[in-house]
Amino acid sequence: MRESLSNCRRGCRFVVIAVVAGAAAMLSRAAWAQGAIELPAPSPKARVEQRVGITDLSIDYSSPGVKGRKIWGEVVPYDKVWRAGANAPTKLTVSRDFTFGGTQVKAGSYAVYVTPGKKTWAVALNTDLNANQDTHDAKNDVAHATVTPAALPAVRERLIYLFSDTQDDRTQLDLEWERVRIRVPITIDTRGAVQAGIEKAVAAAWQPHTQAANYYFETGDLTRAAALIDKSIAIESTWRNEWLRAQIQGKKGNKAEATASANRALAIGKGNADFEKFIQPNIEKALAGWK
Repeated sequence: MRESLSNCRRGCRFVVIAVVAGAAAMLSRAAWAQGAIELPAPSPKARVEQRVGITDLSIDYSSPGVKGRKIWGEVVPYDKVWRAGANAPTKLTVSRDFTFGGTQVKAGSYAVYVTPGKKTWAVALNTDLNANQDTHDAKNDVAHATVTPAALPAVRERLIYLFSDTQDDRTQLDLEWERVRIRVPITIDTRGAVQAGIEKAVAAAWQPHTQAANYYFETGDLTRAAALIDKSIAIESTWRNEWLRAQIQGKKGNKAEATASANRALAIGKGNADFEKFIQPNIEKALAGWK
């Protein structure tokens, strides 16, 4: 019995020691986390944004410093693919289709890769945002540009990107570091995008007229409702505005005109499952009442 109690005491002491040690370690880690000092990153993150006409562009990268080193040909070797920044691939994001160095590219996000040369540099956009310079696969490149580097008048200590010479339909993507600048032209069909937007808005202009006409119909102002629904139908005849006109005309007692408008709504809506399920029965019921 005494031996058993002695073993229990020894075992209990071990358990207590283990629990205390574990708790101390947890407290130590928590204290370290709370007391950790935030230090400047050697290559801090950076982001540049630019609006070109009605298109949004941005570039995300990490910005290394020169720190007295020879950059081109040593830190960044010639004729080898480079991620165009530090820590992770540089990412270019464009909200509409664009051309990069003359190559048409779809809207989206792309990794930027640069291959410096002694006379010319190659710049590529790649669809794999998770790859790096060591795992870069040229099969995923969607655009290439060949550019000639220019000399900067003074040392640029930290690598930067900027959008320069921006106009409504174009900009330049510049990379500057140490004493070198490269520049890639980006163009966007802003006029085409605006024209498409205008055409879409004009084509849909019947909708606000119909909404306004419906408001006046619901509030009993049939004169204004009729004027607005006529304008809506003049823009585009749809089952929605034809059916609303039928209701306005029926409310005014013009049964023949209401019937004609309702029949046009039926013809336009034919084949539309939602229309045939939810709207057509109401129109047919109204037509029966106008006979």
